[in-house]
Amino acid sequence: MSQDPFQEREAEKYANPIPSREFILEHLTKREKPASRDELAVELHIEGEEQLEGLRRRLRAMERDGQLVFTRRQCYALPERLDLVKGTVIGHRDGYGFLRVEGRKDDLYLSSEQMKTCIHGDQVLAQHTHTPLGADRKGRREARIVRVLVPKTSQIVGRYFTEAGVGFVVPDDSRLSFDILIPPDQIMGARMGFVVVVELTQRPTRRTKAVGKIVEVLGDNMGTGMAVDIALRTHEIPYIWPQAVEQQVAGLKEEVPEEAKAGRVDLRDLPLVTIDGEDARDFDDAVYCEKKRGGGGQLAFVGRNCRRQLLCPSANTAGQRSA
Repeated sequence: MSQDPFQEREAEKYANPIPSREFILEHLTKREKPASRDELAVELHIEGEEQLEGLRRRLRAMERDGQLVFTRRQCYALPERLDLVKGTVIGHRDGYGFLRVEGRKDDLYLSSEQMKTCIHGDQVLAQHTHTPLGADRKGRREARIVRVLVPKTSQIVGRYFTEAGVGFVVPDDSRLSFDILIPPDQIMGARMGFVVVVELTQRPTRRTKAVGKIVEVLGDNMGTGMAVDIALRTHEIPYIWPQAVEQQVAGLKEEVPEEAKAGRVDLRDLPLVTIDGEDARDFDDAVYCEKKRGGGGQLAFVGRNCRRQLLCPSANTAGQRSA
């Protein structure tokens, strides 16, 4: 282990350190073939039960993160040696999908059969072929899912329906091309056609359907507010405010305090008109128009972009969400 460039880092973290991930990857890169755990223990000079257990845990973690692959021959191999790649699943409403691999220009094609083992947004480890598929008009190579590394969030927005006494949710995101069965005791009072948020309790597989429970009922009125609620949850945008922000907002008064007016120009007497739409979520732009003596008018734009000053919980939180 003396050749491990990260030996000091490992020694700071563990009382009985083992080789770093980087050193294990470097060792396997120099090796001509995959290695079993016992072979790695001998070659990396791992001794004692504590270090052997540490090596076992590290190899499992590297396998979980897609850095290594545990083969059928009970050996650890580098993904690139097995034609394996890591990527993000991009679903399609027609049931098939694509695998987006970082650093690769073209996506890999995922058949509808392969999409039964993963869902849109999953980060997966996959094996790709070298023969263009006729089914893919753009000639993309096909990928086969080996393992899901990081599952997509378990909460999905959709509409609740019942058919022949069976409740299910159709996801709002068309890239999720499967229905989610809802047990009778998990509907939270949702009615036919209601927009709901579902938490997956069982992911879909080749043999079984997705199962979930309703954790939030958003309603059935598809107004602007509903569209915003759906977007927040679909795109995983934070919408629950920290306690510090809630406390600060609770202390705000309807009237602007005198100390807040210092250093500001008071334009409240002017007949300002907002130019934001009727369904806008904020009203921060306005215009002011006045007649000129010689006829005609003069238009002034009085709204402006405020420089962000992260001096309090609410401003800091807003800055993080808009970044």
